[in-house]
This record gives sequence, structure tokens and C-alpha cells, in this order.
Amino acid sequence: MSPAACDECLRRTALIAALAQWLDVEWRRRSAPAGVLSLPDEALVALDGSGRVARAHARFSAPRARERIDAAALTAICRCNERYPERLRELADPPAVLHVAGRLAALEETATVAIVGARRGTAYGLEVARSLGRGLAAAGVPVVSGMAMGVDSAAHVGALEHAPPGAYRDSPRPGERTLGPPVAVLAGGADVAYPASRRRLHARIVERGCVVSELPPGFTAFRWCFVARNRIIAGLAALTVVVEATERSGSLTTADFAEQLGRAVGAVPGPVTSRFSSGTNSLLAAGAAVVRDTRDVLDQLLGPSDRRAADPPAPPAVPIEPRLRQLLDAIERGHGSLAELTSDAAATHQVLQDLTDLELRGLVRREFGGRYVRALEER
Repeated sequence: MSPAACDECLRRTALIAALAQWLDVEWRRRSAPAGVLSLPDEALVALDGSGRVARAHARFSAPRARERIDAAALTAICRCNERYPERLRELADPPAVLHVAGRLAALEETATVAIVGARRGTAYGLEVARSLGRGLAAAGVPVVSGMAMGVDSAAHVGALEHAPPGAYRDSPRPGERTLGPPVAVLAGGADVAYPASRRRLHARIVERGCVVSELPPGFTAFRWCFVARNRIIAGLAALTVVVEATERSGSLTTADFAEQLGRAVGAVPGPVTSRFSSGTNSLLAAGAAVVRDTRDVLDQLLGPSDRRAADPPAPPAVPIEPRLRQLLDAIERGHGSLAELTSDAAATHQVLQDLTDLELRGLVRREFGGRYVRALEER
């Protein structure tokens, strides 16, 4: 790779990484990482009373930093570079350097949507996130998230579905519809999949979009890094959508950052009896846009008239037989296991056939543990 970050910005990044454990303490003393990350170098160095960080800062070698970036197959762009995303400059503390694994062009889109939510999402939340990711990517809209377990990963998986070779061209041919590239923002180094169980997803995002971090290659994230990561997600997005969140969910900080930037915020409504929807329902009560499907997101992002041009072609409606409709209605009411769908052993074979039929039509999806959930249709 050919890094395009200046010496001073690389030096600033190395300083923040060296101070990571002190920043964990400082973060607890302030309302947001911006209070720390916007401090000048001299004030940051003073956080370490031992002087060790100050000595390392004085000895910093930009050529060695570039060697490590090249060795990790990353591209580095800094605030001084013209390819640095303009949206991030609106942050109170824009990252000095972005370390990018994958296609740098994926960061150049301005009509971008962040999809975030609970790490322990319900089947409903994961299905909604996956559907939104799939629909937005099909409409050519890049999907930004944090690749965390739960909603974030589901949004990325959806955005990567149905992607034939060449679907993510940097320079599409005239009239050619291309998919919106996925963008993952990590709290640790962009070269290391986090969580480790998402290695394959990390590799697919790097191949078709990009993975981004403000911290140097190989960096292991501290607690403060995840909230700091959320400001970058919000900064890259024109619209932030929270799919599922408890009242104390960390994903709500992404909505907070978006609001501070004057960006639009949307939320997916959920059952008032579910704690996993309490955070999103509170956002809606505070005035966030209601998001039910891809069309709602595109309306917020582009406006109703522009959205129609971006909509992917709608599949023809498929009539559903009464027996299948009754089964689908039961699944929509939350009866997702085979035992809940039939108590008649003689009817089990027919129910399994019908479930397979619904699955092939894209109307239901089988989740971990064998439960069936309603697969959202793009409207």
C-alpha cells in the first residue's frame, strides 16, 4: 500500500495509542472521549507522570510507522490529505489518521447510512438489520457499522448478500447499478478482526468495501476505544439508524454523536414490553425518524422523489396459499419453533414441507436453534 499520512499526524496517532491505558481513566472523568481526544499533544503527554510516553513521543519515527502500515497491507490517510472524508472534519476531534484495509474509494460516498444496535440482538432485531443492510446496498448506499456481534454484524452480512463479481466497482459504467460498499469501523487495528469470530466477515468487507480504524495496525482496543469508534461511525454517515438497543446500550452513543453533528437519526420501533427496544423507542419518543424498512431509510436520506430512482427493482408478488398464510401468521406472532407450530405428530411432515416452501420464497428464515422468524420483504 502507499500511505498518504504526514509525519505529524502519524506521530499524533502513535501518542494516542501509547496513552491508551491513561485515556481509559480520563474517559471516566469526562462526558465523552472528545474531551480528551481533542487535547493538544502537550496536554496528552502530561497525562503520563512517569515520562515514559514523553520519551517515546520524542523518539517517534514516521518511517517506521509507515513500514508497519505497509506490512499490515493498510493505507493511511490523514487530515492533511484531500482524500480524507470531509464529513469527519465536522467532528470536534477528527481522527488524525485513518488506517484503511480494502478500497479507499468506499469512504468517498456522501450518501451513507450507519446501522447500529445491540450486541445481543433478538431474532427480530437481527432480521431487521440484515434486511436494511441488504436493501440499502442494493440501492447503492454504503452501509457503515462496527462489525460487533449482533445488529452490527447482521447489517454487514445483509449488505454483502447477493454480490456478484464486479458489484462494487470504483468506476461503474454509465447506467450501471452497483452495490453500496460495506464500511466497518473498528475500535482496534483495522488489520485485526474484532471480535475474532468475525474473521471471515472482516475478510469479505475488506474485499468488497473497507475496514477503518484511527489507531495503528495491531492495536488492541481499550474500553474507551469503542465509544471513540462510534463517533467515527456517526461522522461518516449522513443518517444513523439504531435497530435495537436497551436504555443503556453503547450503540445509543452513536446516535448522540450524530445528533451533535446535526445529522439525521432514525430508529426501528419494537415491542414496548421488550428491554431490547427500550432505547430505540425512547429515541422515537424524542423525535427520531421511524424506520420500518429500506424505503423509510431512503426517504430520510434522499427524499421521496430521489429515493424512487435509487430503489432496487421490486420482485413480483407471489400469491400465498391459505395454509401457508396461516403458518406465516403464526410465525409473525412469535411461534417460531416446530413444537409451537404443531402439536399433531401426523402433521409434522407437512408443516416442515410448508416451512421449507416459505423459506425458499424468502418469507421466513431459520435462525440458530431451529426457530423460524419472518424474513422482511423490501417494500
